[in-house]
Amino acid sequence: MSQTAADNAKLPFWKRSHYLDRMTLRELTVAYFQHYTIVAYLAITAVSVGVFAFHPAGLIPTLGSIVVALLVYPLVWHLLHQYVLHSRWMWKWKMLSPTWKRIHYDHHQDPNNLNVLFGALHTTVPTVALATIPVGWLIGGIGGAAAAFATGILTTCYYEFMHCIQHLAFKPRWKWVQFMKQRHNEHHYFDEDGNFGITNYFWDRVLGTFYEKKDRPHRSPTVFNLGYTEEVAVKYPWVKALSGGIASGHPRRRVLGKEANEQDSKAA
Repeated sequence: MSQTAADNAKLPFWKRSHYLDRMTLRELTVAYFQHYTIVAYLAITAVSVGVFAFHPAGLIPTLGSIVVALLVYPLVWHLLHQYVLHSRWMWKWKMLSPTWKRIHYDHHQDPNNLNVLFGALHTTVPTVALATIPVGWLIGGIGGAAAAFATGILTTCYYEFMHCIQHLAFKPRWKWVQFMKQRHNEHHYFDEDGNFGITNYFWDRVLGTFYEKKDRPHRSPTVFNLGYTEEVAVKYPWVKALSGGIASGHPRRRVLGKEANEQDSKAA
């Protein structure tokens, strides 16, 4: 175990850094259920179940609320991923640039870092609520809203775990997970303008953003920085200032190089 890993292991679990390319599935599972975002999601689900218990909806409205939430969620996620997370307008606003940096730029800069892989609670929870509660309310009142919201939160947990799997250093046994993992890695390391789904690519196919690497002859020049270049930073400097510069090149090689320099500095 390196000194960095040993120092990390001494920290409380909620302060530890986790890099998925160095973890086993078992280690990921332990870290996943200890992460504050997942703990928060499960607590929110429990509260939603409690609300449903006090204001139950009928069987049909409850099932309808759950099904509609499951159907709406992938489309909402796709549209947010494509038009918000991969937008080129958020960094133009000083007030919004820290949010864009946190919710997606940092993840593309270092995709294996669990600390920035999970969405920020202050953005994910309101989004899930807006996508699920109104339709649940229309179908089944308070109980339907609670059922739809709980479904959306649990679906978020599933998405986050599968997202981790796609960055984990192992080859899944299941062909469908292998397929998802390959498409997502293409999104991160070949061309960010496509394959916006996480657990399925139905809406990518419908909306024309699905691709396989063989379909696109050239790597996107902005796959790692999402279009936020040095030229852009001249006019819109806030993300660069918050990031301490603009990193370039393959994220993993960049991180390994940084760690090697830190080890050399300690040795010196």
